Amino acid sequence: MRRCRLWETSLFALALSALVLLGAVALSAGTASAFPVSIEHKFGVTVIPREPERVVTIGFSEQDPVLAVGVKPVAVREWFGGHPYAVWPWATDALGDATPQVLVMPYGELDFEKIAALRPDLIVATHSGINEREYATLSRIAPTLAQLATYPDFGMPWQEQTRLIGRALGREALAERLVAEVEARIAAARKAHPEFEGATVAWAHPAGQGQYWVVGPNTPPMRFLSALGLELPPALANIVGDRDSGQISGEQIALLDVDVLIFQAGSEADRQALENNPLFRNLKVAREGRTIYFEGTNDVLYGALSFSTVLSLPYAVDHLVPLLAAAIDGDPATVVGR
Repeated sequence: MRRCRLWETSLFALALSALVLLGAVALSAGTASAFPVSIEHKFGVTVIPREPERVVTIGFSEQDPVLAVGVKPVAVREWFGGHPYAVWPWATDALGDATPQVLVMPYGELDFEKIAALRPDLIVATHSGINEREYATLSRIAPTLAQLATYPDFGMPWQEQTRLIGRALGREALAERLVAEVEARIAAARKAHPEFEGATVAWAHPAGQGQYWVVGPNTPPMRFLSALGLELPPALANIVGDRDSGQISGEQIALLDVDVLIFQAGSEADRQALENNPLFRNLKVAREGRTIYFEGTNDVLYGALSFSTVLSLPYAVDHLVPLLAAAIDGDPATVVGR
């Protein structure tokens, strides 16, 4: 998961960075006129009276869209990876020399006093899974932006997240342009790989005791794979239902016999356990070597797919798409390596 050239920069990444910087400069003088802003979301309506100057992100991926539209948050929440300032390599250019405080708050453990001490004038919580009680407490600290009501927790598409945050920050036009740029990048990858159309994909990881978690179709990562033309098999989609993931037993491992399997191994032992499983070894996906492995949560490609943001998806296009193509090319001799 981590065996790629992390600092390799595509022409698209350079163009995107330039767009972010130029757009931010062009819009900075006019953002004040966008306020006050009223935004409807899951828990009601948030009114943002003036352009925010102290933005705190308490969701697990929102540093990316906030940075993408040229705003440097004063604090961000650590998800995983332990990168400086909780910012991954695809977003370091946008971070620049900013040094936001990192909030280490596991899911369901918000430190309201620490958040209040930051004196925020906007709290961004679109990818946080907060409940109504938590929202009410946060709203007493500062205007709080929750996710849209039309999606499950952690299920809002990256496009909607970017647009919502862009509007809250008075940079709606820039957010829309960034969304269009990334969508065009994904569409180009899909067009370049017609073999992706209708091919089946699953993303799984160990659940302990010989069971496996399977990521559901209504999550941002699986929506990205769907945008490339890949499909989660209906049998797996039915198991997951409207949740973000579902569990299958070891006896159901044949459900992972897809055109390309993405397997997040927490360790080398997890990978070996799968590869040595006689039931898995009998599957076509195993016999033909069509598994892409993420090894550990520090794998940057795993992080890019997990975040699935306006900044991380270009990295996923550059580095995951070639692996998908190698897995689906129909040639068992092709090595799907990192």
